[in-house]
Amino acid sequence: MAPRSKISSARDLRYRFEYLGLRFLIGIVRLFPLDLACAISAKMWRWIAPYNRRHKRALANLERAFPEKTPAEHERIARAAWENLGRVMVETMTIDRILDQPDRLHVTNSHWMGRYKGKMGPALIVTMHMGNWEIGMWPVMLAGFRPAGVYRQVKNPYVDRYLRSQRERLYPGGLFGRGRAPTNDETQKTARLIMDYVRQGGRLGFISDLYDANGIEVPFFGYPAKSMPIAAMIARRVGARIWIGRCIRIGNRTCFDINVNELRIPRTSNQAEDIRAITAAIQRQFETWIRETPEQFMWSNRRWS
Repeated sequence: MAPRSKISSARDLRYRFEYLGLRFLIGIVRLFPLDLACAISAKMWRWIAPYNRRHKRALANLERAFPEKTPAEHERIARAAWENLGRVMVETMTIDRILDQPDRLHVTNSHWMGRYKGKMGPALIVTMHMGNWEIGMWPVMLAGFRPAGVYRQVKNPYVDRYLRSQRERLYPGGLFGRGRAPTNDETQKTARLIMDYVRQGGRLGFISDLYDANGIEVPFFGYPAKSMPIAAMIARRVGARIWIGRCIRIGNRTCFDINVNELRIPRTSNQAEDIRAITAAIQRQFETWIRETPEQFMWSNRRWS
């Protein structure tokens, strides 16, 4: 076996080349007007992604979620979802441009920001992979709540550092990273950190629509799905509010409508059942929104066991 130092050096060199390749691609993308770059990327993903093995998962998920639709309709939705993901890729590389053009962002129920300004207290903002999930935190930021976020770390440390820097304007409270396949100990450590953050009055945003092997089984499109209970646990234990948000695309441009709804938190004598009920309510709201615009949901993610 080769010495550990040599393996580490080779890996570091590979990571550096990957990072340089990413920055080169970003440089090319930023030469084009935003909407044009997004349109090109969308078309490329629509053509290429169906040859990826995850396209089969997307179709299987759609068949389970919408058994009343035909295979042709499943295919149409899946390709539209890939097209949306192609736009998200470019938008992630140009978040600063989007945030500098506030006319691209519309908040449907912005009245809640005024209602809670200065008296919101600890809060969790949960969202899903729909539209452009990165932009969904912007109205919370505009309200002066300085949210933090939980995100899935990228294995390449140089890429990870760059992506974190790109999100700083959306998450001025900082970012809590977690591995792609965290162990129980890592999950519990992250949960303690973010629970302490929220307990001290922090506002925290994270995505809650992925399969969680250590999660709670609740209904999702009529089937039991192991779902992330962290938001429910924190809200129930520290008395935080939960806001459920989505950011959907308007037309085929980089324009979005952001909607945020408050979720009522049950506080009965049975804390475990309260956590289950909250987790189920989050997934139920996600399902309602997905049914409205299924073309904007990321169907290629694993959702059921």
